[in-house]
Amino acid sequence: MNEAVVTKNSLAIAVAAVTVTQAVAPAVLAVGSLYGVIAASAVSLTPPYHVLAIVVALLALLLMGSAKPLGADDPAGSFPVSIALLIRWLLVLGTLLAIGYLTRFSAYYPRRIVLTWAFATPPLIIAVTLALQQVLQTLLRAPASARTAVIAGCNEASVALAAQLKKNNNSCLSIVGFFDDRDSERLQSKDKISLLGRLADLPRFIKAREVDVVFVALPIRHLSRVMALVDALRDTTVSLYYVPDICVFDLIQSRYASIGGIPVISMCETPFHGHQAVVKRLMDVTLAALLLLALAPIMLVVALLVRCTSPGPVLFKQRRYGLNGEQIMIRKFRTMTVIEDGPSIVQAARDDARLTPVGSFLRRYSLDELPQLFDVLQGSMSLVGPRPHAVAHNELYRKLIKGYMVRHKVLPGITGWAQIHGLRGETKTLDQMETRVLYDLEYLRRWSIKLDLKILAKTAVRILHDAKAF
Repeated sequence: MNEAVVTKNSLAIAVAAVTVTQAVAPAVLAVGSLYGVIAASAVSLTPPYHVLAIVVALLALLLMGSAKPLGADDPAGSFPVSIALLIRWLLVLGTLLAIGYLTRFSAYYPRRIVLTWAFATPPLIIAVTLALQQVLQTLLRAPASARTAVIAGCNEASVALAAQLKKNNNSCLSIVGFFDDRDSERLQSKDKISLLGRLADLPRFIKAREVDVVFVALPIRHLSRVMALVDALRDTTVSLYYVPDICVFDLIQSRYASIGGIPVISMCETPFHGHQAVVKRLMDVTLAALLLLALAPIMLVVALLVRCTSPGPVLFKQRRYGLNGEQIMIRKFRTMTVIEDGPSIVQAARDDARLTPVGSFLRRYSLDELPQLFDVLQGSMSLVGPRPHAVAHNELYRKLIKGYMVRHKVLPGITGWAQIHGLRGETKTLDQMETRVLYDLEYLRRWSIKLDLKILAKTAVRILHDAKAF
């Protein structure tokens, strides 16, 4: 057995060991943490504690260790992994509480011990899981683990795949080059392409060079060529992957999934699903509640000023489109002498004659938007998202701007990606609204909690010197 084979076998054993450790680590750490807290609390280690340890181990294995191990093929960063582990830990605690309530066993365990253990264990599990993930990535990226790959078909999707694998090769693949029936001059690629031959040369090249993986990246319209190539490769042992040429589409939150075992690719999806929706909602509720508590005195003063300086209601209410295009009612402090909510609405302009005595001041510093914090708590709006437009404007622009309604796949926001780029206020031309929509769609593609916090911080700064606030 040569040295290369021995090295590869050793790496395979190491990878298997780390994978198994990932699966059992949460249970081991949860039980070890429990016994550690008991020992530190100087209480007697009675049989009920051993029963609790067994139940904890089983629940941790079932709820935290049964999921797919987080390894080099997992694109998630440390933050999403940490959130996922926290959610699983909350499931463990919730199940324990239910068991304790039903069996009346909870009386055997002092509250301080249980609470200390419940808060001390998650950081330990997260730290160890992330460390093991790093070890696994290092092992899988070792040169001895690398598999040789070629790409059949040179297009935007396959070139992007090759560039991504070279930049961040979590799958440990070494791309040798491309096969295509066009010559290098016709490919017209900005990137340097290593063209190895025509598609007919691929089976012979695979056998001669012992290629491990082939990515088939022929366009969807050439399905017959795809099938012919797959048939030609059946006499080899290569792993085959099909790279759909979907770069021609304007994708929103594109990802692959499996529904009942059938692979699908999302082409337009909301970024808020699963634990991401929970995180987004928690951030909205927490920050909105804190802002309402801090700004309550200012809101009271503003309400009195509106009431005393012009006739009419304190709050201005208007129908807008919210999540999934459903109508919602938003609230603002009234800044005008009119309340428009019909088929024809005139946007506010600079030095608008309809402004009340305090209206321009409130709009200048966005104080009129503060009641929307209640809409955030209610769940019809978010702190950050595409700004909602009046129903009349929506019905107009959805017919004129391609993809306009896609912005309603998320909750509308008090502020957004477009607003911090100076695209707030009146839109005099169709081009201005199209640009705003482009920024809204870009927000959907790039969404993260970090991006939301960045938008909120920049909004706070822009309030003081925004030339388009009127």
